[in-house]
Amino acid sequence: MSAPLACSTSTIEGTTLFDGVQARKGYALNKMCFSFNSAACREEFLRDEAAYCARFGLNEAQTSAIARRNVLDLIAAGGNAYYLAKFAGIFGLDMQDIGAQQTGLTREQFQAKLLAAAGD
Repeated sequence: MSAPLACSTSTIEGTTLFDGVQARKGYALNKMCFSFNSAACREEFLRDEAAYCARFGLNEAQTSAIARRNVLDLIAAGGNAYYLAKFAGIFGLDMQDIGAQQTGLTREQFQAKLLAAAGD
């Protein structure tokens, strides 16, 4: 029987750990992204992004990352990948697009990496 893997809850190199601190930090951002389940909310956001962000109380870093469509900065600002996928979906992006951005690869390179890992 093999030994269990040791896990560190404090740091994972290259990763922003979504913990209680990040959840509190990103509450407004994630609440806003959850609102994008509604087509009317998506339309309202697209009409005036800044006003929509202000309505949910996003801070400057979150609002800036939204405007730049920078998922890595949104994660650092407390965003949860599952809620951010709702934001990305407004622009026709999916989790593979987010994964590509997180790894610094193109979507095609990221897909190839996934397929190669599946073959292992």
